[in-house]
Amino acid sequence: MKKTIFSGIQPSGVVHIGNYFGAIKQWVEMQNEADFSVFCIVDLHAITVPQDPTELKENIYKMAALYLAAGIDPQKSALFVQSSRPEHTELSWLLNCNTTMGELNRMTQFKEKSESKKDSVSAGLFNYPVLMAADILLYGATHVPVGEDQKQHVELTRDVAERFNAKYGQCFTIPEPIIKNTSARIMGLDNPLKKMSKSAASSNNYIAISDSADEISSKIKKAVTDSGQGITKDKDKPAISNLINIYAEATGMSVEDIEKKYSGKGYGDFKKELADVLIAYLEPIQNEYNRILQDKTALTQILTDGSSKIAGIAQATVSSVKEAIGLGL
Repeated sequence: MKKTIFSGIQPSGVVHIGNYFGAIKQWVEMQNEADFSVFCIVDLHAITVPQDPTELKENIYKMAALYLAAGIDPQKSALFVQSSRPEHTELSWLLNCNTTMGELNRMTQFKEKSESKKDSVSAGLFNYPVLMAADILLYGATHVPVGEDQKQHVELTRDVAERFNAKYGQCFTIPEPIIKNTSARIMGLDNPLKKMSKSAASSNNYIAISDSADEISSKIKKAVTDSGQGITKDKDKPAISNLINIYAEATGMSVEDIEKKYSGKGYGDFKKELADVLIAYLEPIQNEYNRILQDKTALTQILTDGSSKIAGIAQATVSSVKEAIGLGL
């Protein structure tokens, strides 16, 4: 069977190194291993919570530029904006009619996001996992790289697809989740017990891909550390372990080699060198990102071409599903 990768990312205003090392960098590697890769800027998912229209449009361009600057190759993969393909919403409705309220009520991410505002949360946020299932199933994805927090949504996708196939015939490929290595997850600089997040109370929690060299140095310098000394990765030393993970991602060095290199050195020396290697790592990505973003006409063409590339697949999937259900004449 052909290996087809599908993954999507919301067009948020801030992309931090946790997003990059935890997702985008891996997608670049996967596009070289798969027969076909589909990378989607999921703007329809973004509007499940309030968005400023002008900012949303600009963030779509920024996310596309980052994909390309990081190494996503539009010759090898399809890069497009979710809302450019109406089949996503059409298939989502067809799947909604084959998904139960009970299944959606069990989604832990919805419970967490809606806990404090149950009466004002959108129906779109409740249905988010069904749209995600449509995104995946539309292109016959065999593998879906996701974080631990999205694993439940891929499991729902599998359940819905298997039930649909059993009821109507073989319409969908059953996707396999590829779960990222949680031991190397990038955590918050000011709270290493929680994931790095752009929604954190302080911008010192994260390093944005767009941060300047001075901002990166300052944030690394202010990053919390554990009591005691020693540059070692240990479950009882989450702060320094997190900084070691960042160093490993930026250099390609193993944890063991990093520990050996900094044996006998203090946190101050390590932080300074970590800032230096991270600045050097991000600089070419930042330069390419800024170059791409300057030509929005060319960027729009890449996204339009990507949408055209997968149009036939999306249309064929929706057509076969409607035929199986008995819709149309």
